[in-house]
Amino acid sequence: MARTSTYLNFGRNTEDAFQFYKSVFGGEFVGPLHRFGDMPPNPGQPPMSEADKKLIMHIELAITGGHILMGTDAPESMGFKVNVGNNVYLNLEPDTRAEAERLFNSLSLGGSIEMPLQDMFWGAYFGSCKDKFGVQWMVNCASKN
Repeated sequence: MARTSTYLNFGRNTEDAFQFYKSVFGGEFVGPLHRFGDMPPNPGQPPMSEADKKLIMHIELAITGGHILMGTDAPESMGFKVNVGNNVYLNLEPDTRAEAERLFNSLSLGGSIEMPLQDMFWGAYFGSCKDKFGVQWMVNCASKN
């Protein structure tokens, strides 16, 4: 079933932030907690530091009204620069790849593409963009259809 969630980026303190949100909203994290060390090595990239391997790659928490709050660490050591304004994405999870492409192409028209839609190692069809109004979007489709 399609859903929309909010995705937050933090410099290096996602785990602390989500423990705080969990204390506020209650409940449990949705699914497994993924760390950067779980990721397969990227050919041509330097090895990841032990400290970076422990950082959060993906975490989810259901909050008020069933809304899903998601997050990741975005450390400068990996080429990220977190600033207020680039630390929040609206994450769309359509049911089909055709809908993922329609949404992504429409939202990025007149804006900019951060990462083109592509098959990712976690099994989804994923891309990110900024629309012409500066709003950041992620499209993550788990369906192979």
